[in-house]
Amino acid sequence: MSCPSITDDQAVELAEMFRLMGDPSRLRIILVCLDGAACVSDIAVRTRLSPSLVSHHLRLLRATRILRAERQGKQVFYAPSDEHIRCTIADMVAHVGESPAMEDA
Repeated sequence: MSCPSITDDQAVELAEMFRLMGDPSRLRIILVCLDGAACVSDIAVRTRLSPSLVSHHLRLLRATRILRAERQGKQVFYAPSDEHIRCTIADMVAHVGESPAMEDA
């Protein structure tokens, strides 16, 4: 299996995405949004974070295209930007939920 080739700029962008997802609070926000589009107040309740902190994290996650925002009336709902994000996070959650493989002796 060959390694995909990316430009230096894409490597920087990807590293920044992983850095942002490395924060437990931001990761919990992403996980809430995987269940379905959610507004700031719902995310705050489900993550037990203040709405202002959730808004701060959402700005960062939107800037790196991890989450997207969609206005519905007076509220803004957040969801994963695309299926790549959804699948990557879901696969990693499944991975950490697996039993550790026995190491070859």
